[in-house]
Amino acid sequence: MAGLAGTVEGQGRDADALAYLRDAIAFRNHPLVELPNGDYAFTMLRSFLFDAYDVQLTGALQRSSHGDVAGIAGKCFKEASYHVRHSGEWVLRFGDGTPESHRRAQEALDELWRWTGTLFLPDDVDRELAAAGIVPDLASLQAGWQAMVGDVLARATLDVPKVIPLTGRGYRRGEHTEHLGHMLAEMQVLQRQFPGARW
Repeated sequence: MAGLAGTVEGQGRDADALAYLRDAIAFRNHPLVELPNGDYAFTMLRSFLFDAYDVQLTGALQRSSHGDVAGIAGKCFKEASYHVRHSGEWVLRFGDGTPESHRRAQEALDELWRWTGTLFLPDDVDRELAAAGIVPDLASLQAGWQAMVGDVLARATLDVPKVIPLTGRGYRRGEHTEHLGHMLAEMQVLQRQFPGARW
């Protein structure tokens, strides 16, 4: 998608430039994926919550009116399906495992749940693209996500947290947690030290 984004942008930036040469304020990712790794239960619960969203999104994007988006989504859907199966199996192991693994999984879920609120909130750009049939209406993905997540959590004997998910859209304006800057500094260090390097 980054390569296509660079083409559509029309400023001569390729996928590497978009990934390695943008500052944090230029990223529009969900804050859920910025959270640092905790213990393995936290890491896998975070992965599962996003993977379940990703499989809903890429599945719907296969029906995009934009041929390139639909084609890329078809490939991404296969990968997303593998990821959600893998992370879901780990959630089951932790939740329905030992008392200690269950405790860690529940604590991770309690901490992560509030960050799921922004996954299905569209902004004006999302609405415009949905009206053109390029992307799905994000709200339409929520029922599938809830069903998938709810099924795995029930089988893992984990309780859906009562906490109200965050609903801010600041990340759409380039507002992020303090963690993203640290991640990008590590990810981009070589490209910024050796501009134009190819590998």
